[in-house]
Amino acid sequence: MNQEQLKDLLLAYKNGQTDLETVMNHLKHLGDEDLGFAKVDHHRALRNGFPEVIFGQGKTREQVVAIACRLAAAGSTVLVTRTDRETYQEVAARLPAAEFNELARTIVVDAGEIRPTGGRVAVLSAGTADLPVAEEAAVTAAVMGNEVERIYDVGVAGIHRLLGRVDLVRQADVVIVVAGMEGALASVVAGLVDRPVIAVPTSVGYGASFGGLAALLTMLNSCASGIGVVNIDNGFGAAALATTITRLKGQPAEKD
Repeated sequence: MNQEQLKDLLLAYKNGQTDLETVMNHLKHLGDEDLGFAKVDHHRALRNGFPEVIFGQGKTREQVVAIACRLAAAGSTVLVTRTDRETYQEVAARLPAAEFNELARTIVVDAGEIRPTGGRVAVLSAGTADLPVAEEAAVTAAVMGNEVERIYDVGVAGIHRLLGRVDLVRQADVVIVVAGMEGALASVVAGLVDRPVIAVPTSVGYGASFGGLAALLTMLNSCASGIGVVNIDNGFGAAALATTITRLKGQPAEKD
């Protein structure tokens, strides 16, 4: 349950459109729900603006299904990252509205409760090999209520590909740049736009890339300003940060 849903519920009770028992049934699991192996955080959307996200890696299929079903039962949108088709099939057997993105390795069950941020996020990838991470970012940003523009395979080895699309990049409120190898694309983009740039190093590359460490260090040491850097291969984290930024559009700061 997010803030808008809670407001609607309380207003309905205030106006006599629903009864106390219905309100109590909605509120009783607003804290966490203990499944033994997991404590499902039903309060997260109220605190952070988006429901708990399921990191599929390291979880059994049964655990993913159980958590997804509890989130869906509470009226929350379900997002599973780092998952596979077999897990999707088991989730879809219980939640037929589930959608699977093979490239991003995500499962989404859209409950329709997420309000659009009004923001636009551009997701750039340096190469085709970076697409799994870029797609994780794009899917996450879209589910979180952003308009998403995908601009793929525009790395520095063919810089004309980026320069021909700079106007499109500049239309975004936030730019996510996904790059492996030496990770130079983020610096180039940040030097061309006046928008926040979120850099995502990927583990793509040969031996001396050290599984993404070379790209990470390049991005951290960029001489271009306005770059934030997330962990290696963390497309989800980049999209979550981008959404935190786009949600600020038109929202006044809270006063004490």
